[in-house]
Amino acid sequence: MPHAIDERTALIVVDVQPDFMPGGALACHEGDAIVPGIDRLLRARRFRHVVATQDWHPAGHASFASVHPGTQPFQQVELHGHPQTLWPDHCVQGTPGAALHPDIDWSPAGLVLRKGSDPRVDSYSGFRENHGPHGARPATGLAGWLRERGVEEVLVCGLARDVCVLWTAQDAVAAGFRAGLLWELSRPVTPAGDEPTRAALAARGIALVRLED
Repeated sequence: MPHAIDERTALIVVDVQPDFMPGGALACHEGDAIVPGIDRLLRARRFRHVVATQDWHPAGHASFASVHPGTQPFQQVELHGHPQTLWPDHCVQGTPGAALHPDIDWSPAGLVLRKGSDPRVDSYSGFRENHGPHGARPATGLAGWLRERGVEEVLVCGLARDVCVLWTAQDAVAAGFRAGLLWELSRPVTPAGDEPTRAALAARGIALVRLED
């Protein structure tokens, strides 16, 4: 059955940026494969409400392995009392790799939400930052933006499926929205992330959605 889309459905396109493409600073597995499909979806104007999130880190961000002496990218450390994966420097503010992907027509996006700009705190989800120094996960304001527009359901796609896309979908449910993940329009950091991602989505009742052309 085709998934019904109406004025109460919003599309959230997560972090489709050059640094997450093959050859980029933090390449996702086959990340470039989703670009044409997302461009077609946005050009079709099927969603009244479209949000694009954009990873937007200052230089020297706390999630970068380069600022933690003796560590390597993808190593886990503790940050503010919670596990933190250390990443290669990526999506640094104002760099070409941090731009929204140039091969997508972003004009349907009613909101471009930049996240990860606090140098002390990582920010995977479009709805909330990761745990900060005060123990909380500060809200980004996205939930309020959607509610003011009457949105009840969000469909999430983009990069990376096993990190920022997953966290965004989970936080959407926690905020009271129905949520679905457009599996074919997302990709993981590595394929090893797919099985745990499927399990995490099922545990929250988040559907895997395919939109028919």
